[in-house]
Amino acid sequence: MNNIEIKKKIVSNWFNFLQLQIYQQFKILEENTSRRRGKKIRKFIKKKWNKSNINEGGGSSFLLLGGELFDKVGINQSTVSGKFEKKFRKRVLGAEENGNYWASGISVVAHMKNPKMPALHFNTRFIVTSKSWFGGGIDATPSYKDKKEELSIHQILKDVCKSNKKNYMKYKRWCDNYFYLHHRKESRGIGGVFFDYEMNNWENNFKFVRDIGISFIEISKKIIIKKENLKWSNKEKENQLLKRGRYVEFNLLYDRGTKFGLNSGGDVESILMSLPPLAKWK
Repeated sequence: MNNIEIKKKIVSNWFNFLQLQIYQQFKILEENTSRRRGKKIRKFIKKKWNKSNINEGGGSSFLLLGGELFDKVGINQSTVSGKFEKKFRKRVLGAEENGNYWASGISVVAHMKNPKMPALHFNTRFIVTSKSWFGGGIDATPSYKDKKEELSIHQILKDVCKSNKKNYMKYKRWCDNYFYLHHRKESRGIGGVFFDYEMNNWENNFKFVRDIGISFIEISKKIIIKKENLKWSNKEKENQLLKRGRYVEFNLLYDRGTKFGLNSGGDVESILMSLPPLAKWK
């Protein structure tokens, strides 16, 4: 087994492990809230899928709908390989010549029932073409401003970057620029960090990716515990649904992960799991 094959195995194992950690944490939080409120406990549904050519891999997802904490949350993990169509190759680093790729990653989107909690998004990935690199990020999309929460999220991410000798301000700006709806001239949310094409020093980059994953669990748990019992009105819920409309627009018009998944033979339902269960437009 050559060096890159060992790295692939190590990374895909980590993403499998992290998926289970996030699932277990969210399951506990959802069940505890339901019990305290005397409500029926909603279960996560697990789904496994494979590409049409089973030798090219597949993935799994945990999905929960209509919970006491989560209106919808999806926790996806996939490890796939194959060959990009010619028209898509120039968009992926290192795939220009033959289009061969291997990719493993995890993606989580949580749409909260309480409109005073932000929608949370996290993903990390390792992609191999003729080159190999890590990418990913965390961002939050609130319906209502909470400056203390915004500062807290960014401080956690800043600390993770600092401990891994990464440029927080660069990743923050990258996130702000990426999660921007150009047709509306507005940001999707309060940002976070976004990074891509991390190639130098595989060991350090892999540690950074692991730390980012753990920080997502920390951020999510902190927000949920603080806000799960806050009261909210129908008007506030209505505003949340309008904000979710912006979320849909971004994911369908701009999101690179959505485009990559659809062009790499991924499971369509898992790829579009990021979309909220309900959204509105004026």
